[in-house]
Amino acid sequence: MALRCLGLMQRLIALTGLDMSDHLMKPHSAFSCMQMAMAGMALATLPVAASAQISTGAVGREIVQPLPSPEIERLNDALRRLARDSQDVSALTDAGDAALELGDLDAAMGFFGRAQEMSQANARAKMGMAAVFLRSGRPVDALRLFAEAEQAGASSDRVAADRGLAYDLVGNNAEAQNSYRAALAGGRNDETTRRLALSHAIAGNRQIFEATLLPLLQKRDYAAYRARAFGLAILGDEKEAASIVSASMPTDLASRIAPYLAYMPRLTKAQQAAAANLGVFPKAAEIGRDDPQIAQYATSAATAARRADSRLAPAGQPLDQGSGRRRSSSAPSSRLASVAQQQANAVQNFNLTQTSQPAKTTPPTQPSVADAFGNLGAAQPARPQASAGAVDIARITPPREVREEKPAKPAPPAHPSRIWVQVAAGRDRSALKFDWRRLERKAPDLLSKYKPHVVAVGQGHRLLAGPLSSDDAARDLINALKAQGVDSLRYTSPEGEEVNQIQ
Repeated sequence: MALRCLGLMQRLIALTGLDMSDHLMKPHSAFSCMQMAMAGMALATLPVAASAQISTGAVGREIVQPLPSPEIERLNDALRRLARDSQDVSALTDAGDAALELGDLDAAMGFFGRAQEMSQANARAKMGMAAVFLRSGRPVDALRLFAEAEQAGASSDRVAADRGLAYDLVGNNAEAQNSYRAALAGGRNDETTRRLALSHAIAGNRQIFEATLLPLLQKRDYAAYRARAFGLAILGDEKEAASIVSASMPTDLASRIAPYLAYMPRLTKAQQAAAANLGVFPKAAEIGRDDPQIAQYATSAATAARRADSRLAPAGQPLDQGSGRRRSSSAPSSRLASVAQQQANAVQNFNLTQTSQPAKTTPPTQPSVADAFGNLGAAQPARPQASAGAVDIARITPPREVREEKPAKPAPPAHPSRIWVQVAAGRDRSALKFDWRRLERKAPDLLSKYKPHVVAVGQGHRLLAGPLSSDDAARDLINALKAQGVDSLRYTSPEGEEVNQIQ
């Protein structure tokens, strides 16, 4: 008996994948969001944990696919509701939340974007899009959407922890710490505590940083050890940071992380927050230089703060001491400074220059840790001083017959970007081998030309056919498979993503 469907989530991934946001954000496309959801729901009644008997002569064995995670079950439920009502905004936001928990930012953005198209003032959709922007390195856009979500009725307690990280990612540690404390007032959360500690380290407060992490370290929270290593590196204690990494992490991982610790003090506050919280390091040429959007945001905030402070400062001649009245100070009081700071915080919406520029819906690709500091060691040698009477050989024109050697071509990337057709997906990579055999028997004239490949996505894997030579070739294969009852979609693997052949 052929292996049955791996479950609703597997077909959902097969029908959406990383390109799903393109379809979801284009309601007039030939293969729109709701069409994909309805196609995925065609197998909603099949069991999620599939088993089958694979026979080879007289020998057979049972293949059992593990049960889906709670996040996948929530996504399944949301898709069932969308199959009944494609206009269900609540189901779209539930699907976006589940995709966000699974780490599929493109799918989450697609669901949230579709929900916001249908309900412009939906607070949950705005909060979800803000969370996607935050995790994809766009904190200024995230702050704007958090503010819009609150204006639409979202509770400030629900966004406090993520908004705190957004403030850290634009270099505003004071507001970040206020947000973290507000979030922790509603209940203990280890992740928020680690973020608060790192924010104090970035601000240079080692004593508070250590005290904030201590309860987590006492219960042997390994993520807290990692946070302490990065915090100490930010504070300039590279030796102690390297010692913690060496003692608490596997040798191969420690050896890869240790070189980055030495560069932490050279990063901007925003870059330090991104590295310590998200594992996103700047490229070598960008060390110590903020992203232009973040730099512009910081400049706007500082300008607003100075203007507010100047308006609140007392003006005119001081009162006469001889009149018995107390003389005013020319500097603003601490209360006035606090009010000025509150006014400066009003620029968090970043509408000063950004409102006329629509936010992009597709998160940008972030540099990986592997290539973050690839050319740091390539220091430029100092040019020697010419002595008296020396000849500058750079000014000598070579003879005409001398040909300059062509520069060597750079080596091709180990994992270039390629085009594939995704035919299935599942959590158990070994079970996908049997899926391929089942599909190959269903469409032998099409799939026998290709080798099965897999690539990780969230907590599962994609099953890919290819690579294909072009988008047109992928589209032809998708249409041909559809005619034989096999649903599929185009998937483009980004440069650097490792796609492995199933042996």
